[in-house]
Amino acid sequence: MSDRTRYRIVIADDEGVIRLGLRTMVRALGHTVVGTARNGVEAVNLVRQLSPDLLLLDIKMPKMDGIAVAEKLSAEMPLPIVMLTAFSEQSLVAQAAAAAVMGYLVKPVDETKLAPMLELAIARFAERKAAQKQAETLTAKLSARDSIERAKKILMARGLTEREAYHQLQATARAERKSIAAVAEDLLLEIG
Repeated sequence: MSDRTRYRIVIADDEGVIRLGLRTMVRALGHTVVGTARNGVEAVNLVRQLSPDLLLLDIKMPKMDGIAVAEKLSAEMPLPIVMLTAFSEQSLVAQAAAAAVMGYLVKPVDETKLAPMLELAIARFAERKAAQKQAETLTAKLSARDSIERAKKILMARGLTEREAYHQLQATARAERKSIAAVAEDLLLEIG
């Protein structure tokens, strides 16, 4: 285990024997169990408190089922979730996927299936986060480009050519030590 990353994991299952077995397997894999929960409400609270790297989550639990927990955490503080269940129903798999679950294991879970699922869930989550960040960056760039184009049109309406309008925005940005997009936004706010 020395060449792999060690993860901090919360285990949530309503059956004590299952929690104990999972804890033993997770530790044998070299990871740390930072907390265990008996129901969905405890799981949400533990994740909020401990900020684990991954959540092993039973799908059928009292107080709040695993799907509801996954949806709540996905909206609040996303993390990789591996769903555990005694059921292999396709509808549950679809619900889990919709709740941004990164992996799904049918009980009884054995160590040979758990180890690769943990790695896969962490990797999928990292890919998803990277894609989200890239989408946010592209959205910001498109927004900046739109602001610059609109600001250029305002300056062009005042008699400048497109090139002159861009150079004026550029010169103002240098003088004010701002980005061209920030200067364009300022101009758009002035015009209202």
